[in-house]
Amino acid sequence: MGDITPDQARIALTTVEAARRGVAAEVGLPRGYWWAMAAAWMVLGLLADLAPSWVTTIATIAFGVGHSIVAPRILDGRHRTSGLQVSRSVANRRIPFVVIGMLIALVLLTIGVALGLDADGTGHPSVWAGGFVAAVVGFGGPEIFAVLRRWAHA
Repeated sequence: MGDITPDQARIALTTVEAARRGVAAEVGLPRGYWWAMAAAWMVLGLLADLAPSWVTTIATIAFGVGHSIVAPRILDGRHRTSGLQVSRSVANRRIPFVVIGMLIALVLLTIGVALGLDADGTGHPSVWAGGFVAAVVGFGGPEIFAVLRRWAHA
């Protein structure tokens, strides 16, 4: 070990840090999570417009319970793929907060879009708002999550 020059040590440390960043980039949620969220969003939008309010309430509670059962396993972002499980030291502890913040923002977006469509006189505003947010979640969830992770330094 005494034969290593400072330049070699610097290169080795740079290589190790680049590898760590590559592994940290694997932190995230499985693609199936985003599509399941999109499907649930669409179903809740349909129920909000087409079913009695008690059905929508029960479905919303069931969605919350289902998410709370699945979330502890994947919400830390350490199981995005089956090929790699990121260690806790690499996965930032802020990741669950980023996911929860994103979900709250999506709920607010859904409500805002539905209220705007309803004020405009659009038929079935909850269906349209749910569909819009479902498309955002399904197609853009991982990318939005990656941006939010960068902003939150998570």
